[in-house]
Amino acid sequence: MAKISFRKATRDDVALILYFIKELAAYEHLLDAVEATEAGLEQSLFDQEAAEVIFVEYNEEAVGFALFFQNYSTFVGGAGIYLEDLYVLDAYRGKGLGKMLLQQVAKIAVARHCGRFEWACLNWNEPSIAFYKHMGAVPMSDWTVYRITGQALQTLSEG
Repeated sequence: MAKISFRKATRDDVALILYFIKELAAYEHLLDAVEATEAGLEQSLFDQEAAEVIFVEYNEEAVGFALFFQNYSTFVGGAGIYLEDLYVLDAYRGKGLGKMLLQQVAKIAVARHCGRFEWACLNWNEPSIAFYKHMGAVPMSDWTVYRITGQALQTLSEG
């Protein structure tokens, strides 16, 4: 029987975190958009503590990860958890590991008294959408995500 466990990432896991980020990006057809580096991840995740990572291990091998951070809702009047990335290697899908990872982050949200647990999903990703809906997630069709990056962000910051 397979041994399944979870562990929080440490500074020694930076290369592994970047590996999973790139695997997820390749799955999403966005590998060319990855700008993350090991040095940048080490600084943001372990020096600044901007986000957290947990791994799911199958027979003591990391086969998936979740990267998340705490946010705040003025409507709820309290903290929430935003799941930035959830990914399980293709060879390990169908074993319930994605659901278990989602449950681990949900446990963290509940333990921290968070009023929300949210994430985004690409519109074309029907397998993930079906999975999330099966878990009880509801798409927020009334909201559109907006993003400012690069030169537009620089211009905005300069007034």
